[in-house]
Amino acid sequence: MIKRPAFKRTKIFLCDVDGVLTDAGVYVGGREEYKRFNTQDGMGLRMLRACGVPVGWVSNRASTATAKRAKELKVDYLWQKSASKVDGVACILKKAKLDWSDACFMSDDMNDLAVIHRVGLPIAVANAVAEVKEIAHYTTKARGGDGAVREVCEKIIKAQRMWHGLVQKLSRLDD
Repeated sequence: MIKRPAFKRTKIFLCDVDGVLTDAGVYVGGREEYKRFNTQDGMGLRMLRACGVPVGWVSNRASTATAKRAKELKVDYLWQKSASKVDGVACILKKAKLDWSDACFMSDDMNDLAVIHRVGLPIAVANAVAEVKEIAHYTTKARGGDGAVREVCEKIIKAQRMWHGLVQKLSRLDD
């Protein structure tokens, strides 16, 4: 398990989509593709952004469902290409003016190994393959698509001592 300071140093949160933000299931029928996203994960991402931590999603698979959900959550960076994820993350980091050591990346499968070897905080979801878990500095208690992203968002916010202020902000009633 990783120590708190690594969460504290995180300046950008990046993750895979299928198997991290979803349960890895894809429902295809006719012209539409459907994916199940966890709303608590979505709230975690909104909370991170509210604390000034940008969010990016990196996928080797273009998906209108992913693009729609990213737009709803106002995700800062969305990279969906059938190309190297290392190139995708490098592109995002360049736009964000950040380094690999500043990034947290969540993964579930082997196509992310090259990325998680490079980032400052590599994270595996509970149901990730063994090769990802071996490299990860932290493995979530929750499975991908079932609150794993929220778990990590909260750890980052708490480590950066922004939790109390965020709770107060979210608890205020509108007049």
